[in-house]
Amino acid sequence: MRRDFSLLTGGQFDLLVCGGGIYGAWVAYDAALRGLRVAITDQGDWACATSSASSKLIHGGLRYLENYDFKLVRKALAERSRLLEVGPHRVWSLRFGVPVYADSRIGMLQLKAGLVLYDFLARLPGAGWAGNNMSHRHFGKKAFAGHFPFLKVAGLKGGFTYGDAQTDDARLVLELVAGAMEAGAVCVNYCRVAGYIESDGRATGATLEDMLDHGSAQVSARQIVNTSGHWTAATGPGKEWCRLSKGIHLVMPALPTHEALLLTAKSDGRVFFVIPWYGRTLLGTTDTDYRGDPEHVMVEAEEITYLLEEANRHLDKAWSEQDIVGSYAGLRVMKHNDSASPSAVSRDWELKAAPNGVHYSIGGKITSAREDAANIVNKVCAQLGVDVPCQTMSRHLPWTPDDFSGWSAAIMSRAGKLSIDLQSASWLARRHGKRAEDILRMVEHDAKLAERIMPDLPFIYADLLYSAGNEMAIHLNDLLRRRMPLLILAKLTENDLDRIATVIAPVMNWDIARIRREVKSCLQR
Repeated sequence: MRRDFSLLTGGQFDLLVCGGGIYGAWVAYDAALRGLRVAITDQGDWACATSSASSKLIHGGLRYLENYDFKLVRKALAERSRLLEVGPHRVWSLRFGVPVYADSRIGMLQLKAGLVLYDFLARLPGAGWAGNNMSHRHFGKKAFAGHFPFLKVAGLKGGFTYGDAQTDDARLVLELVAGAMEAGAVCVNYCRVAGYIESDGRATGATLEDMLDHGSAQVSARQIVNTSGHWTAATGPGKEWCRLSKGIHLVMPALPTHEALLLTAKSDGRVFFVIPWYGRTLLGTTDTDYRGDPEHVMVEAEEITYLLEEANRHLDKAWSEQDIVGSYAGLRVMKHNDSASPSAVSRDWELKAAPNGVHYSIGGKITSAREDAANIVNKVCAQLGVDVPCQTMSRHLPWTPDDFSGWSAAIMSRAGKLSIDLQSASWLARRHGKRAEDILRMVEHDAKLAERIMPDLPFIYADLLYSAGNEMAIHLNDLLRRRMPLLILAKLTENDLDRIATVIAPVMNWDIARIRREVKSCLQR
């Protein structure tokens, strides 16, 4: 992946996609596969906002059943099964435990009914039912406590486990952008839409600004789709269409389990998650209305207190603020709704059109973004008079290896012979898919690249150098937050950042002054 702003200059495109999060990436990928001339831009890095601030889940949304949002749950379950099939390196199954206590808001029978319905919706035609590994299971008190030994047992009546799936959200976006480029799309990050060009009241193109050297380019586009997420809410039309909700996550130490937990907050009845991820634990999320500056979404002290207090109501050994490894905050865009609680607002999606013809994607979820993007491209194709069906429904993701199970076994064996530890090798396969073979070749030429960057995290130097050289990272923050999320998984010191920046400097063509600027920027963030 190489960034080339000059490819936009004077460009004539069928479709311009403004916004490089999950929705923009799926739209660009689908449209390029259908043969459209596509450009996609983002004013920052790929997935630099909401699409790297999620709970990292590909799930049907068990909690949405409480709001009777059966259509959304069925749609998301179908997409979950599809993504497990087309991208097994990128999306993998994850079981969730749900404890039931004597004072739980949802009792054993009600939870059982919800899980039976969840399994039923997953079995409906077109949902791609994944079998017993997704079915719910019941556990008595003793068995559930043995399954999750770090939970409090006082008042525990038992619980259930059920199946869903997990991903690395930022890398999913990156893979789709890479796939769009391979299909012929022009993809440029750090490129701002300075304004639309209009003729007779219709948008016919845009003026684009290069955020790196402040050059500009004008492009013509027969259709324009805005997938800029929460920045849409700041536009005139967006203020009428959107409601913003803020969610934060805390990164905590690992718990002795490979399974996640779905828990209920005692104070307000909200659902939150405890999720294993890269050898750490994600704790989140909150859900509060947001009316502040979308450029400065921060983790607030009261949000930290809320999550820790609610988690500690369930954990046998309490977490404190000193246990927090990292944190992040993001904004969800939801369809405008006057409901008092953001949690009660549907996460479903819709496509709006401004008077100048620009399409705006509103709401949605990472899980169902592929189907929603297909509907966006269907609309674009209809207006262009192009009769080509969706290409992403059963097509493998761009980095999916052939014969995944056989490939995985071969990769793990080869990595072991190169002295790459088991955990790092497993994550390497998930992070890069078939491109992991290129990284192993780097280790074959230099055995030192098999070493971990941080002793307790599964990232090796070969992965770092490969990501720096091949994944359109511009800044150190791009590399260490979205290509390889060390900034939220470790308490990196200035010395750590300087060491990492020095290692990648030859690949990034950075001199000492640039290294210092990049390190300083990461420290400020």
